[in-house]
This record gives sequence, C-alpha cells and structure tokens, in this order.
Amino acid sequence: MIAAFPPEAPDQAAKAPPDAKPRVQAVLFVCALNAVRSPMAEALARHYFGKSIYVQSAGVRKDDLDPFAVAVLDEMGVDASRHRPRTLDELEEYEGLNFDLIVTLSPEAHHAALELTRTLAVEVEYWPTPDATATHGSRAHRLQAYRDVRDHLQKRIIARFRDQV
Repeated sequence: MIAAFPPEAPDQAAKAPPDAKPRVQAVLFVCALNAVRSPMAEALARHYFGKSIYVQSAGVRKDDLDPFAVAVLDEMGVDASRHRPRTLDELEEYEGLNFDLIVTLSPEAHHAALELTRTLAVEVEYWPTPDATATHGSRAHRLQAYRDVRDHLQKRIIARFRDQV
C-alpha cells in the first residue's frame, strides 16, 4: 500500500515579509565575562520564550556571577541565581555550538563569535550593550545602571523573538 501524503502546503516563504527573520530554535548570548550582560539576556529570554526557544549564554572568559545582575532580575520576578558562568570554549566542549543565532553583547564577544563561527552556518547579531560594571557611585546609582541594561535587553529580546512563539 502506498502512503498518501497530504497536499503540498502553500509556500510560506512567499507569504513572509521580505525582512522577516527565520524562526530561531536555539540562541546563544555572549559577552566578555558571562557575569552580567549575557546571563541577564539568558534569564530574560528564558523567562519570555523558554518554552519555544533553547537559550544559553557564555563569555569569552568567565567571572563570578554579579550579584547586582541577580538583584535587578529578581525585582521583576526572574531568577538567575543558579546561573554558572562558562566560557565559549567550555560550552563548545560540553554541549557543542548548535545554535541558529548567536547574539553578542560586547565588542570582544562579537569578534570572538565571528572567529568561532567562520565555518559554521549560524547567524551572529551584535547588540551593543553598556557595561553596567563600569558605573561608579552610590549603590543606588550603580543599581540603576544594571536596571538600564536589564531594560535594554528586555526590549531587544521581546522585539527580536516575539514572532517566534
């Protein structure tokens, strides 16, 4: 007996707007140390899109997770306290780099991602993101810098992936 196949679906690509981005199934956020920006982006992307997109983060190097980053995410009900910083090399060794999209958040991370993906079919996007750790002053002033980074990342993540659900 020959299996019957459903009729061909209409060409969805023909209906998509010319600037539509392909659906992302796995995204990697990369910054310099995997201590502030990329863990924030990972936590926010998981919060909003974790059921439909596989999300990870890494750094060119690694440092301890910044407690201010955890605190400002906690203010909005997002828990990043269990994040363990890792490098791109560690991620590649343990898990591989099977991502559709790599989002870089610092110049150093962008250069490293471009070098790493020269032979991979993966899209790399650069989202310039301020370094909250460079802000000095009172605790309140420094926390506001972290909130600004959080809010910037939240807007970019929602705008980039809202059509992915």
